[in-house]
Amino acid sequence: MKNTIIALGVSAALSLPAIANDNESTIIDGMDFGPLAQLVGTWISAEAGGVDIAPAQKELDVAAGSPAVTPFYETITFEVAADATNASDQYLVALYYKQEVFRKADDSKFHDQRGYFIYDKANQKVYNSFCVPRNTCVTAEGAAGNHMTLVASERGIAESDYMAKNATTTDFTMSIQIEDDKMTYSQTTLLDIYGQTVSHTDSSILVKVE
Repeated sequence: MKNTIIALGVSAALSLPAIANDNESTIIDGMDFGPLAQLVGTWISAEAGGVDIAPAQKELDVAAGSPAVTPFYETITFEVAADATNASDQYLVALYYKQEVFRKADDSKFHDQRGYFIYDKANQKVYNSFCVPRNTCVTAEGAAGNHMTLVASERGIAESDYMAKNATTTDFTMSIQIEDDKMTYSQTTLLDIYGQTVSHTDSSILVKVE
């Protein structure tokens, strides 16, 4: 969040029977969203909130790049977007999402993220493709399920020339677990910034409210 993207990193795997829910419960507007169907709606932080650990900026009273801890709360809204077919044979359905993150200390928004969770039913894959207003965009992918680990694709990171020179993102991993109306995620972004390689991590628990 502070100098780059939000990233979501713990490995998890799910067998096909666990994600083969009643088909009707995963179909929205005639499209089968598989395990992503349960995301549709609005999610807010559980009482404990989340924690962001990012490289400190130079104006803080700590060494630039050292860990700066920010407790936060957030809202994430998912809605049906559209379907698409890539190269005539990869059929995808997408959820659009909006994520807004606020400091507990003063209620100021310090992270805004817009993107898509995309489901490839035939190949049982999920993609998280998103951008943040720091001129950084990421596509991460992994096996579909209620527990998912999504890792930046080989060419899945795009950024401006300035970010490439001063705060380049070199890797991104997200772990997300969905259990009924509870969602837990952790994420790690690897950065080269202030002449060093640092990890930017976020973790949070959210509950579905509508």
